[in-house]
Amino acid sequence: MMKPDHERPLLINVAVLTVSSTRTRENDTSGQKIMALLEEAGVKTGHYTIIPDEEEAIRRELLEAFRSCNCVILNGGTGLTPDDCTIEAVAPLLEKKIDGFGELFRVKSMEEIGTAAMLSRALAGISGGKAVFCIPGSTPAVTLATRDLILPELRHILTHAEKRH
Repeated sequence: MMKPDHERPLLINVAVLTVSSTRTRENDTSGQKIMALLEEAGVKTGHYTIIPDEEEAIRRELLEAFRSCNCVILNGGTGLTPDDCTIEAVAPLLEKKIDGFGELFRVKSMEEIGTAAMLSRALAGISGGKAVFCIPGSTPAVTLATRDLILPELRHILTHAEKRH
């Protein structure tokens, strides 16, 4: 049984950042899916935007999202093409990495897409007492990550992350 102090009541406010040079608000099915899953779980989306695959733009928007949100979910830009730079933009800003997130994401992805799951560079961590998740931009990937991994543990993660901040 989990100790009562491992989760505490707190306001969760999530930023959803879609990293893409081609998506728009009208066709961003992945960003929309994340927000729908958050809403179903009673979690507020306080910030949403689409940003290009550029390290500085990603960092700038992440830091902007931190001003009003205690969790940021970035989707897209995690692949292996030269344009994919979400991980490179975010990783240096993380004080602690949650290695198990990427590991579990790849295990669960393997059930759906087979060995191609090894190409996923899903990443999570803590920065300034806030949770950050970087997930692939396909709609099945964001559904899996948000529904099965992020939402079940988000309050627990933030309880620990916010202790010093």
